[in-house]
Amino acid sequence: MPEPHLRAADADRAAVAALLGEHMSAGRLTVEEYDERLARAYAARTYGELDQLTADLPATVPAPRPAPPAARATPSPVDTHGGWDADPHSWRSWLTTSLIVVTIWAATSLASWELHYFWPIWVIGPWGAVLLAQTFTRGRGDDDGPEQRRLPG
Repeated sequence: MPEPHLRAADADRAAVAALLGEHMSAGRLTVEEYDERLARAYAARTYGELDQLTADLPATVPAPRPAPPAARATPSPVDTHGGWDADPHSWRSWLTTSLIVVTIWAATSLASWELHYFWPIWVIGPWGAVLLAQTFTRGRGDDDGPEQRRLPG
């Protein structure tokens, strides 16, 4: 921390509060000690006062970050040229919705003993056409491969 006589900011007090919480969850502080030190942390005006709250606690080592997943050396043909497996969640949603609307249409047709107009086509058709177009155009024009299509985050 900076020099002890300098004024601490709200962010500094919040950082010490978080550190105290880690030490309490690790079992180094009781709940009573944590509460008392937490109150003192938010009342602290200087870095020196904040230092006193953690002086008897060991330094915490940040947890190692997991290694990023290794990218495949060569993308599969399905990834680069579309295919049914390109976005299986979208296709599952489409299929589930299709089954539901066709079931509703069939139930209403059976209940009235006459064949109703097949209105589910207006739900299934356009959505399926868009998914089909996305499936077959996915990967074309991407020079960087399938990793470019991932959402950030």
